[in-house]
Parts: sequence; C-alpha cells; structure tokens
Amino acid sequence: MTPPTPPKASPKPAATSTGRRPGWLRWIFRAFLWIGGLGLAGGLALLLVIGVALAMAYPNLPDVSDLADYRPKLPLRVYSSEGALLGEFGDERRNLTPINEIPTVVKDAVLAIEDTRFFQHGGVDYKGMLRAVLANLGRVKSQGASTITMQVARNVYLSSEKTFTRKIYEILLTFKLEHLLTKDQILEIYMNQIYLGNRAYGFAAASEAYFGKPLKSVSIAEAAMLAGLPKAPSAYNPISNPKRARARQLYIIERMQENGFITAQEAAAAKVEEIKIRSGQDNTRVHAEYVAEMVRQLIFSQYGNEAYTRGLNVYTTLNAANQDAAYAALRRGIMDYERRQQYRGPEQFVDLPKAPEEVEDAIDEALASHPDNGDVMAAVVLEATARKIVAARANGDTLEITGDGLKPAQSGLSDKAAPNIKIRRGAVIRVVKTPKNTWEITQLPEVEGALVALDPRTGAIKALVGGFDFDKNKFNHAAQAWRQPGSSFKPFIYSAALEKGFTPATVVNDAPLFFDGGVTGGQPWEPKNYDGKYDGPMTMRTGLAKSKNMVSIRILQAVGPKTAQEWVSRFGFDAEKHPAYLTMALGAGSVTPLQMASGFSVFANGGYRVNPWLIARVTDHKGRVISENPPPAVSDLPRAIDARNAFIMDNLLQEVTRTGTAARAQATLKRPDLHGKTGTTNDSVDAWFAGYQPTLAAVTWIGYDKPRNLGSRETGGGLSLPVWINFMERALKGVPVMETTVPPGVVNVGGEWFYEEYARNAGVTNLGLENRGTASSPVAPQAPPPTEERNRILDLFRN
Repeated sequence: MTPPTPPKASPKPAATSTGRRPGWLRWIFRAFLWIGGLGLAGGLALLLVIGVALAMAYPNLPDVSDLADYRPKLPLRVYSSEGALLGEFGDERRNLTPINEIPTVVKDAVLAIEDTRFFQHGGVDYKGMLRAVLANLGRVKSQGASTITMQVARNVYLSSEKTFTRKIYEILLTFKLEHLLTKDQILEIYMNQIYLGNRAYGFAAASEAYFGKPLKSVSIAEAAMLAGLPKAPSAYNPISNPKRARARQLYIIERMQENGFITAQEAAAAKVEEIKIRSGQDNTRVHAEYVAEMVRQLIFSQYGNEAYTRGLNVYTTLNAANQDAAYAALRRGIMDYERRQQYRGPEQFVDLPKAPEEVEDAIDEALASHPDNGDVMAAVVLEATARKIVAARANGDTLEITGDGLKPAQSGLSDKAAPNIKIRRGAVIRVVKTPKNTWEITQLPEVEGALVALDPRTGAIKALVGGFDFDKNKFNHAAQAWRQPGSSFKPFIYSAALEKGFTPATVVNDAPLFFDGGVTGGQPWEPKNYDGKYDGPMTMRTGLAKSKNMVSIRILQAVGPKTAQEWVSRFGFDAEKHPAYLTMALGAGSVTPLQMASGFSVFANGGYRVNPWLIARVTDHKGRVISENPPPAVSDLPRAIDARNAFIMDNLLQEVTRTGTAARAQATLKRPDLHGKTGTTNDSVDAWFAGYQPTLAAVTWIGYDKPRNLGSRETGGGLSLPVWINFMERALKGVPVMETTVPPGVVNVGGEWFYEEYARNAGVTNLGLENRGTASSPVAPQAPPPTEERNRILDLFRN
C-alpha cells in the first residue's frame, strides 16, 4: 500500500525581499526626516539670525524723512541781467526739477531701461530679480535687479562697495523709503540725484550739458540717450564715446516700444533722428569768466562754503549783448596786434608715423594738450612748403593755408629759419578763419588787454573782460592791473585847471621844457611830446585834442601838483598812487581800467562820483529773493565836481574824438555824442583809450603783464581806440544821439564855453608865453620850483 502523500506546505515569504525592504525604507525615511529637521532648524536659525540682524540694523538706518523735502547740493550760478548763464561753481552741476516738470518721455525712457515695474512693486522687484537670475544663468544679455528705489537708497545714503552688509542696508532702506515716500517723490529724487557724467547730476543738468537745451525740449531720441547714462556715465557719454552711446540709445528705444511707451512709428523715427551733441567747448555761451569769478569771490566772502551748495542764483548788472561785444572786440584787437609781431614758432613738434592709420592717433594725442582757444584753433602740420601748408585738425578735418594766410609766419617757412621756428611736418600750429572764409596761420598772443564798460549814471558794470582768455591767464587786468595811464589821465589835470581860472581858450605855449640836474638832483629831465614836435602857442582845447605833453606840464605847474593830487582823488583815484610831481601831467601814476571807467563817468554824468557795482540781486533755488541792490538814484550820489566843470570837460573830450587823437571815433561811428582820450605811456608800454557816450563809459587797455615796449609805432589811438570803437559800434546800436544840457554858470562867448566869471578875458588868458622862443628852438632852463616841489622831484628821480 502506497503511503499517503504529505500535503504541500504553502510557500514562505522571501525574507530577502519582503523582510529587508521595510527596514531600508525606514532608514531612508528617517534620514529624510533628519535632513528636513536640520534644514528646517537651520532655516529657522537663519531667519532668526536675519531677523535679529535686521532688528539691530533697522534702528541704525539713516533718517530718510528729510528726503520728503529733498534738498540736494546745488551749485552757485551767475547770470546776466537778462538771465543768460555766465558761470557755475560747485562740485555738482545740477538743476532741481519737480517731478511734474519732468517730461513724460524722459520718465518713460528711464523706466523702460531701469525699472519697468516701478509703479507695481513695493521697492524690491521679485519678478525682476528672478528674471535677471534666469537671464544671467542662461548667459543672455545680463540684466540688473536693482530697482529705482534701491538705487536712490544706494546713491543718497550708501557707498558703492559690494558687500553683503551693504546689500542688507540697501534693502532695508528701500523698504523704509517706500513706506515714507510716494512713488513720485522717489522718482523725483532719482531724476535729480543720479550722476550722469560731465559733472552733471540729474537729467535736467545732463540735458544742458550734452544737448545745450532745457529738459522740457528733449525728443524721444534724446531722452533715450540720456536714459542710457545711469548705468555707466563715462562708457555711454555721447561726447567722449558716441558709438557706445548710440548703441545703448537704440536698445532703449526698443525697450520703450516693447513696454508700450512709444509706437513703432515713433521708435522708427527716433532711431534715425540726428542728435546735435554739445561739444566740449561751448562757443555759444556768453564769455564772462572774469565777471563770474568776481561774483564767486564776493558771494564766497559772504556765505562761505555754503555758496557752492545752496543753489544761489546771482543776477549781475551785466548786459549779455554788451559782454559779447566786449569779448569779441578785445580779442580782435589783440589778434590784429599779434599779426604785426615776429613769428615765435610752433608750439610743439611731434613725430608723425608713416602708417596712415597711426597718424590720426598721433594727431589726437598731440592736440589733446593744445586745445582750441576760441576761434584760435590748433592743428598739426602734415606738409609744409614756402607756398602751402597742409594741416590736420582734432576733428579730422584737413585744411590748406596759402597766399596771404602764410604771411604772419613767413619767417617760419624760410629755408634759413632756426629749428625752433621752422614750420615742418609734425609742427603744432595755430590757425584762424579769415572773413573771406580762408585759413590763416597765427599764434597765441603774449600781450594782454582789458575792456570794462559802466553805466555812468549808476556805476553798474555792463561789460567786463579781464584778459584775452581766462583759462590762459586768470589775472583780471580790468580790476587788478595797476598801470600808468599816460595821456589818458590828462583830463583830470585839465579839470583841476578849470577851477583855477583856466578856460578852453587859455593859450598855452607848446615849447620845450628843461629841468637841469640842480632841479632833479640827478640827470637832467627834458620831457618830450610824443611826436617830438612843438607847435608853439595853442589853446588849452587844442592842447588836449592833440595831447601835447608840454601844455599839460605847464598847466600842472600853474595849478600845483599838490592841488592836482587832491583834485584827482575826487574821481575815485588813490592819491598816494599819484605822487605830487610834474610827471603826474603825463600820467605817471597808477590806475586800473575799472578806476578809469568810473573816473570818466564823472564827466559823463554831470559831475557825480559813482562806485562800480556788479550784483543786482541774489535768489535761492526756488527764485525767492535773498538780497537786492537797486541802482542808486542820482540824488543819492556824492558830487565830485561842479556840473559846469563836467560840462566843459565833456565838451573838450568831445573835441578829442572829433578833431584830435581820437578823431577816428566820430568818423567811424557817425555820431557826435562821443567823448574820450587816448593814452600812451613812455616807451609805448601801455596803450589806453578811455571814453564814453552819456549812457555808457568804456575803457580799453593793452599791454604786457611784464611791462615792455609794444612797438615804436604802437599807440593808444592805434591799439586801444579800435577796440573801443568796435565795442561801441555794437553796444550803441539803436541808442539815440544825446545832447548835454548846459548847466547854470556857463556861457558861450565867440563859440567857446567859459565859466561865467572867467568870460571875456577874466580868467587865465595865457601861460608860458614869456619864455616861448620859437616852436622849434630850445628855451632857457626854467627857474627852479619852490623848495617843497624841488624836493619832490628829487625824490622822484632818485626812485
């Protein structure tokens, strides 16, 4: 019998599979729990640390409440009486512009490139940050994540260092700003605070700096170019880096279109618009650098360093048109004189490479240290012969100089020219455009000059040029140069004589004078007339018109040097600078052009002394008047001389411009109401013309800083008078001819004017005729003057 088959046992679960898996999963699960726990704890700890850091940092944040009344550093600005900008002083060039005055197109351009979601986010743009991270990881064009609010926080309160701590402060300040200020306030601060290169802070200042126009007038294309500057003001500067500035401008225009700020048609038009960029040297502004510096010193003396940060606006008495005329006239006169001087040679010699592509760089480098001086431009010679010069300008233009344009430098083109004079390839020269639109070679002048014009009725300065070029020589010759006035000082001696019984009809002998060693205590003194000729007896009127030195000396002898010294101080001159010697008759004292202008104003206004003044009013950056100086009334002015003295001197000075040494004035300007006096000092060291029309007194001076001869044929009538005429021709355009009213106490007898008590031969009728001899023959030595006078003359010659 077969044993029964045992029943089959049911299969056991596999220990290797079902028994081990749960344990492995448990370990994995536990590991994740531990990691998650540690991560959570770490996150909480980090949050705690950050929270503590923020809690500790927040109280240390700067107070931003003052930004609600935003007051940035604003420069000192100087204006003409009409509001033309003359100068600006301060580290930051800035115009504070309220947000409602900033054009929408400018705000749109800035938002398009800097912070498109500015009005949607709360200060930190998380979407923008994520987009920037993804863009940067994807290695596409990198994008920044700083919002406008963050930039305000950074620019106003924080440094530019890139540290974690500074970033924390930046974010905290951002939230604080967003909490305390409106979006418009934040945007207004940004638009006025941001640095945009070229010393310009804020978009209004940048518009003036780069385009020479107010911000309200910019186009879409110009707004886009300005909006490209905040990222890198030097890299995208349209003056120094026009190509990079152009590329960024196009990109911003595209962004403006993408964000719906402008249409496709507007974008297309903006991309092809030609923008006129203001060059580094602005030839359109009013050249009043010496005036601006005078104002700066006056305001600084009153306000200290705050003068450069308070946004003060100083309005001067200067007339912009007159200032332009004065600047152009003086430079023209000096350059005309320079054409008559020996050519001193090129300013520098540079080695120009042979490779054409390297020549341009060499020229740029050479001319960088020789900038243009107004219309006197620098160029590098490419080739030179006796008949032609070819030269290159900094802007890449090539010019040719031929014919008459070579004459001023003919000595430098000679085969025998010294090496330092010879004009050759690589020479740095100066050129100017002629009225015929051709080029002429020239050189920067060594001689200096000044022109100052006052309103003789008030003393208000209407024009002042203190030298050929402020950047070349900052010394203000109009106000600071003490020079001998020469014959231009004679009218003040004649004025003193009128009070001593002299009249325009008094006959004075124009004959030689001689002072021997017994009088001078040294070398004999034999003064001469300028031309060396003597015309014998002549009226005092003729003596002044012809500027006869012998006549003036005899008049001063009669008046007395001490009396004359006291008299000239009535006109504002310093008595101690005009020693009481006979040489005072020849203008051997010291004056400034500004003093001379105020002195001649006394004759022009009927006898009142005026003090030159320049500042009419001062306002703050909002236009509120801080101080104001109205012109003085005539009744408030101190009387210097009697009205009848002023009238007769006015008439005598009119004769000088009609028939005398300045007859060219009336002949050129075709008006009789011109008065003045030429002046040339000994050895032609100083050349003057001082004159006036009843509404404008002007003085011109030309000379070297270190006194030396201007040239044997150079005189005040030939050098300074043409400058005065050119200035007055423009300044008096449209001004009616004026006649002087005859004051009481003056009578006309036989066509000549007299003080009433000296008419009909009651005054001094003649002087010096007892020793006259003939006009050409010498006379015996004059009797020695009184002891006191003799001692003064001795001291003069010993010194």
